[in-house]
This record gives sequence, structure tokens and C-alpha cells, in this order.
Amino acid sequence: MTVHEAGIGKYYEDFVIGDVYQHPFGRTVNETDNTWFTLLTLNTNQNHFNADFAARAPYGKIIVNSGLTVALVVGLSVIDMSQNAMFNLGWTDIKLPHPVFIGDTLYAESIVLDKRESKSRPYAGILTCKTRGLNQDGDEVVSWTRSAMVYKRGAKNDKGYFPKAKSGEMTLPAPASGDKADA
Repeated sequence: MTVHEAGIGKYYEDFVIGDVYQHPFGRTVNETDNTWFTLLTLNTNQNHFNADFAARAPYGKIIVNSGLTVALVVGLSVIDMSQNAMFNLGWTDIKLPHPVFIGDTLYAESIVLDKRESKSRPYAGILTCKTRGLNQDGDEVVSWTRSAMVYKRGAKNDKGYFPKAKSGEMTLPAPASGDKADA
């Protein structure tokens, strides 16, 4: 029996400059997402939560909070770019070229721009990537450049966190009496 340790994502060694990752999930933004995020962040711009007010604005409807757009797109990218990161080091050049509306589905893709080994942490490296979010029609809705410190494959910090079951290891159940192996 083989036990596959818990873990997903890529390590520093897995990244190649110029590689593009089309992240696997899409996420449809609903009204509750936008309203709760707007209230949670104390954003009082009525274009994000007052349909009557937003109807008079240039787009004529509620615009999704740009902070939520950024948060969703970075979340979509984590599985490939920073699942095994220790922390973010910086974000630059955030752009929002196209509005996001309730009902839009967001997708994300990233390109590896640079990587270098950490001088202070031999078990990690610094990854720099550009990420962009696209809506269901292919319109670019957000982009940025981000740097993160990512564990190397041999780092011990992100291993061994799965708890040991007090009831013992998982095993196959014993065959019931009378079962035929070649049925």
C-alpha cells in the first residue's frame, strides 16, 4: 500500500521562466459575493451595492468591487503559482481595464517572469509572475505583477502537517466469508 502525503501545487524548482499557467478553475461572481465583500471592506461607493444609484452611472448597473475582482483572480492562481509559497513579497502594476458585473465568470492565467534563489532562506526561492484575469468573453478585467517566496521541494516546513489518526492506518476491509475472488 502507498500513502500519498497531503499536498498540491508547485515548488520553486518546477517553475520555468516563460511558462504560462492557465489556472484550472473559473468562478462566477454573484450578488451576495459582491455585497458582502463590499460591506466587509467598508467600501461605501454605492456603485457596488445600490442598483438604483448604479443605474444612473455610465454602465447602468452594479459594478463588482475591484477589490473582490483582485481577490478572486489571485485566489484562482494560487493552485499553480503560490500554493507552496511562504508569503507574498509584493504586487505592482495592478490594472483594471474592464469592469466586472454580477454574473460574470472569471478565469486566470499567469506567466513566470523571473525566479531566483533566496539569499536568506536556502529552502526557498523568489518567483515573479504576471497574472491576468479574464471574463467569460475573454475580456481582460485585471492584471498585476507579483513576487512570492516559494518553498523548494526539499523544504521541511510544508510537510508532515496531516494529523495521525488515533484509530490507526486506513486498511482494506477483510473480505466477507464466501466472497469469490474471480467473480
